Amino acid sequence: MPEADYLAVPPAPDETAPRGELAARTLAMPAHANPSGDIFGGWIMSMMDEAGAMTAMKHARSRVVTVAATNMAFIHPVKVGDVVCCYTEVVRIGRSSITLSIEVWVLRSGLGERMMVTSAEFTFVALDEAGKPRPIR
Repeated sequence: MPEADYLAVPPAPDETAPRGELAARTLAMPAHANPSGDIFGGWIMSMMDEAGAMTAMKHARSRVVTVAATNMAFIHPVKVGDVVCCYTEVVRIGRSSITLSIEVWVLRSGLGERMMVTSAEFTFVALDEAGKPRPIR
């Protein structure tokens, strides 16, 4: 093995493969882009919110509302034609809330390199029929 291979720092686990379950996948279209061809961050955040809500509803067994999105970090731009995939992983389940780690990965041009482009933590609260917080467990 070449000496350079021994000196190379291995990538962190979250840089090589998505964590959690695939919760949503879609194709980035021109309507989602700014004039430079990059996808708007707000569109990505909306997709993350929808993917997180689906996962949170599954765990809460009720409707949920988003109460917080934190630790948002955009790492790479998303381009028109990228396949955008949202992965969710439960971080914490409280009395009426659930916090998820959400990672967004893309396949460049739908076929190429897979890379993480952003991540954040989203917190949802479970609601009863009257719209009041309800216990999850």
